[in-house]
Amino acid sequence: MSQTAIRLDRLSKHFGPKRAVDDVSFEVQAGHCYGLIGPNGAGKTTTFSMMTGYLFPTSGTISILGVDPFEPGALKGKVGVLPQDAILPPTWPVGALLTYYGELSGLPSPEAEARRVLEKVQLPETWGLYSNQLSHGMAKRVSMAQALMGSPPVIFLDEPTAGLDPKIAASVRQVIRELKGQHTVVVSSHNLQELEELCDATAILDKGKLVSAATMSELTGQMAEFRVQLARGEVPTFEVKALSGVKDARIEPNNVLCVSFDGKTIQPEEIITRTCGLLVERKVLFTGVWRGKKLEEKVLQLT
Repeated sequence: MSQTAIRLDRLSKHFGPKRAVDDVSFEVQAGHCYGLIGPNGAGKTTTFSMMTGYLFPTSGTISILGVDPFEPGALKGKVGVLPQDAILPPTWPVGALLTYYGELSGLPSPEAEARRVLEKVQLPETWGLYSNQLSHGMAKRVSMAQALMGSPPVIFLDEPTAGLDPKIAASVRQVIRELKGQHTVVVSSHNLQELEELCDATAILDKGKLVSAATMSELTGQMAEFRVQLARGEVPTFEVKALSGVKDARIEPNNVLCVSFDGKTIQPEEIITRTCGLLVERKVLFTGVWRGKKLEEKVLQLT
């Protein structure tokens, strides 16, 4: 049975009359990648800041690995954090800076650990460079390397791929995938496609309130429906509906075939394969298949 790594219970933060976070409760299971989602002003950054111990809540409680994050030293060695706008001291060489951070954290071999995390983010060549010589993307990854030092069991990443080119963003996502299972990772991001790809579960905030907290499968309906992006051809929806286990088949806007099925009696891969096979037989051309409703559609519905 999974263990709870993070628990928020009726968490609120008020700035004068403004309720930035209002009575939010959810849990993050150990080893999961958990997403924080919401439009600007939803309360994501405030929630993130309270979870990492940067802001005191007005009311409610937080538990990180069973400890109160606001107790002095409670999170030392347990949590790594990449803030959204992390700024590195400009007059330090990268290697010396990370080694110093390792010493402050009490790591047994701070220099070796600094070299390890730079390798992890694919930037070993920056060891002797000053941080003011780094591009935005390089500085972002060095800051991420800092968050990984000491292999903390819980890692918070705020907009980890914002401003990165596609190739570097893909490499950062791969690092996050490798962390899953061994670490609990919380990611706050506006990149919904990225979160859908990476996260096991997510919390959606809007105007300071929690509007949904669910696994990604529950949120996108991955076990109950799938969609096919059609290109050309006449779709025999009546034949698709006649397939064993199919509950409904309909054409949605933008020429998308949506198929609902009984996820308890048939495996998704079986019904997807049968449906696509039928479309090929009927000479229907299609360009993509995905399970469930895209996360972006669901978020737009809820916020």
